[in-house]
Amino acid sequence: MKIGTSVANMTMPGGAPQLGQHLAEIARAADDAGLASLWVMDHFFQIDRADPARANMEMLEGYTTLAFMAAHTRRIRLGTMVTGVTYRYPGLLAKTITTLDVLSGGRAWLGIGAAWYEREHLGLGVPFPPVKERFERLEEALQICLEMWSPGAKPYNGKHYQLRETINSPQPVTQPRPPILIGGSGEKKTLRLVAKYGDACNIQGDAATLRHKLDVLREHCQAVGRRYEDIEKTSMLINWGSDPFDSSAMVDQLGALAELGIQHVICGLPDIWNLKALESIGRNVLPQVAKL
Repeated sequence: MKIGTSVANMTMPGGAPQLGQHLAEIARAADDAGLASLWVMDHFFQIDRADPARANMEMLEGYTTLAFMAAHTRRIRLGTMVTGVTYRYPGLLAKTITTLDVLSGGRAWLGIGAAWYEREHLGLGVPFPPVKERFERLEEALQICLEMWSPGAKPYNGKHYQLRETINSPQPVTQPRPPILIGGSGEKKTLRLVAKYGDACNIQGDAATLRHKLDVLREHCQAVGRRYEDIEKTSMLINWGSDPFDSSAMVDQLGALAELGIQHVICGLPDIWNLKALESIGRNVLPQVAKL
């Protein structure tokens, strides 16, 4: 089993003047601890979580943040959890991921989804089409990224996007291309897109929910002729029990997820800026779950 971490809360001691220092330290600590991946949210407002005032809290642009973290790390993989398809033209998104991949030495993920946070769209003047159109755009964006990460520069003519030349030089360092994680667990659309285009899914829920969602994904893979085993199954854990330093509880929780088929757990840690939880995971948890 692989373990990653996500930095979702950008409100840290010292405020904006100290944020760069904290993020550099977090990135280095996650890298040194041996974690497999490091993720940030791709949002422009902090998620309000039913509290409108939260939208005024600190939130940094995702890809600038990942590039900064790449410069402070050596081996950990980097991605957004996840980019909303509405935020960037797909050709420019592919170029952004390629740039991150090249400059990090081949460590970029493409994390992408259909987008959902209407408030930040309306707040910043970003079009927020109906959900049906967002999924249409998501599928076209996936096709465009795959085309741009392939030899040649063929045109792309879709319903929503038209590209005259899919030139992308240099190509990514990661071969054959950066892996694609499609966020969300909708059974009719999202998991179908995972089966058709994705290298990884990201699903959450209790044991029964996870088992059911993975069964649905398996069915979609059979329908499109894709090997279910070729898709990495990831899940987010926002809270690792009541105590992030209780390694035995973490190992038990990870073992239960592994039995369900989850291969890569991305954890959210309270007060991640204090680094102690990251160090504890590297020292006490990773050695015990490496063979799960």
